[in-house]
Amino acid sequence: MVGAVMATSAAAPAGRLFLITGPSGVGKGTLVAALLQRHPQIWLSISATTRAPRSGEVDAQHYFFLSREGFDATVAAGGLLEWAEFAGNAYGTPRQPVEQHLAEGRPVLLEIELEGARQVRRSFPAGFQIFVKPPSFEELERRIRGRGTDSEEAIARRLERARVELEAEAEFDAVLVNADLDQALLELEQLMGLGG
Repeated sequence: MVGAVMATSAAAPAGRLFLITGPSGVGKGTLVAALLQRHPQIWLSISATTRAPRSGEVDAQHYFFLSREGFDATVAAGGLLEWAEFAGNAYGTPRQPVEQHLAEGRPVLLEIELEGARQVRRSFPAGFQIFVKPPSFEELERRIRGRGTDSEEAIARRLERARVELEAEAEFDAVLVNADLDQALLELEQLMGLGG
């Protein structure tokens, strides 16, 4: 099978934490957007970041865009479930809304980087973690370059980081190859116990 390593549970219980990670450019955002369109009952956590907004991104909708000082203050106050540095910027998951949605019985989805995924595994060991990988490293490079948003230096950093991240796939509950969006979406739904 080229796609996912199947999960052991057949259904996604309400209030369960799911986590998706993988290298930059692998298509996590596109996959998550398609999943949420088909399953609006899932609550997607909004991350905080110190990076500047990309064209079209809206504060408190795509990310909470914070100054470095504001981000550090939130970390010091224990306000993040996890946080990590990536490509020169800090990213983190605000704790309170995740805990609130889980307590209300709603499935929660985190789309975060590898270091954050490792921290969440310690905080929420019952969460289900999915690693998304590209069909090839060459395809990953093509996708990153195709964005047109990064300098050559930033692309080189992302690709080097991707090499390290791809070595971590065995740490996860499931691995999903994102070669074809429709197929990857179907396999993600199966892993999460959702009807297609």
